[in-house]
Amino acid sequence: MTYEELVKNHSADMIGKLVAWVLSQDKAEIRFDFADEDQWAIISMHIYEEDKEISLRLHLNDRYDLYFGYYDDEDEFFEIIQPLTEEEKKILPEALRKMMKHVLDKEEGVQIPADFLKH
Repeated sequence: MTYEELVKNHSADMIGKLVAWVLSQDKAEIRFDFADEDQWAIISMHIYEEDKEISLRLHLNDRYDLYFGYYDDEDEFFEIIQPLTEEEKKILPEALRKMMKHVLDKEEGVQIPADFLKH
């Protein structure tokens, strides 16, 4: 299975894995980032031994993306971005959605106890 197929066909599993990992940490970091005319709040999980990143991004107008970044065998970096469906958004804890919106609105990242995001 290619990474494109993984993101397309198993995005809910990837989102669940990311959320479970975030909630298992002592602290959660939600960052603010931007490029050109776009800006977003982002929470990420890095799998260093496999050179992969799974992230969740919240853009303006309540638009969420699943982001998957990886290096291939030639050390070239690739990004796959897929918008979340309404069903996939329901996987996210309400507190996580609120904090991501807060970060996006304030244009400033936060670091909080991960337990806070479980509600």
